Formats: sequence, structure tokens, C-alpha cells
Amino acid sequence: MSRQTQTETIYIGVTQATPLGAIWVAITPAGLVALEIGGDQEQFISRLRRARPDGAVIFSPQMTSEATRQVEEYLQGRRRQFDLAIDWRGMRPFQRQVLRATQNIPYGQVSTYAAIAQAVGRPGAARAVGRAEATNPMPLVIPCHRVIGADGGLRGYGAPGGLQTKAWLLRLEAETTHTI
Repeated sequence: MSRQTQTETIYIGVTQATPLGAIWVAITPAGLVALEIGGDQEQFISRLRRARPDGAVIFSPQMTSEATRQVEEYLQGRRRQFDLAIDWRGMRPFQRQVLRATQNIPYGQVSTYAAIAQAVGRPGAARAVGRAEATNPMPLVIPCHRVIGADGGLRGYGAPGGLQTKAWLLRLEAETTHTI
């Protein structure tokens, strides 16, 4: 008896020029699976293959056009909320809980790692929340930039530019909160 593996197609695409540079997106039939700020196609595909080794990766601007359009609108200050299905598979239950709580932080507002830990029923797990945020595969769409330290200070951000990018995203939201 031969073992068959089911290959799932992962479609990738890239935004046009944005203030943060190229933004790569990956979509499965279940929804958005990854978003990466910066980098190139080869690096993005390499990371996708490590996370989903059985996926066939295909560059398809047509299949990813809705996701790239929404990302571009967000970075132009014309979109407050993403309307994209999320493919939560491949995440551990705790990370999924944390990122769902993060997804609920309203545009232009912030929360803390401790508040998220409280929201997911693990009040002593602020550091674990920080780790879940640090490995968020879909920044911007799951707005981990809205999570700050208990003292109001910015903590890490994994995108190119690190804390400067996080601060820029928070300023963008603050400046457009009353104009959309």
C-alpha cells in the first residue's frame, strides 16, 4: 500500500510599492496564511516551505489580489479593518488564542501583553504572549504592532525597521483615526 500525501496549493503575491516596501502575502484555499514585510520572493518561498513542506507554492497575482489590495489600502490610511479569511491551521492553540485576541484590538488603539494574557485566561503569561506575537505569521492583518509594554513602551517588532516600523504603524493609525 502506498502512502499518498495531499499537496495543498499556496498562492503568493506581492504588493505594489508601499511605504514599508514590498509586502508578500500567501493564501491557501482556507485563507491568508502568511504576510511578510520586505524580503524577496525566494526568501518568502523558503520560509513558507519550512512552515508547510507539503504545499505547492505558485506565484499568482490573481489569487492574491484581494489581500494585496487590502494591505495597500491599509498602508495608505484608507482601510481600518481587514476583511480576509485567515488560515489558522499550523498554529498551536495558545498562539491562535493570542492572535485572535490581538485581532480584536481596535484600529488606532493599543493593548498590553499582560492584558492579552488576561483576555486568553492566562494572566501570568505575558512573556508567552510576547513570544506568540513575535511569531505572528500575518503582521498588519493580525495587528501585533498594537501590543505594547505595560509601561506604555514599545517592545520588539520583527519586521524590517523593528521598533521604528512599529511606531510608524501606530502613528499612521493615530493620524487616520478621525479621517476615514
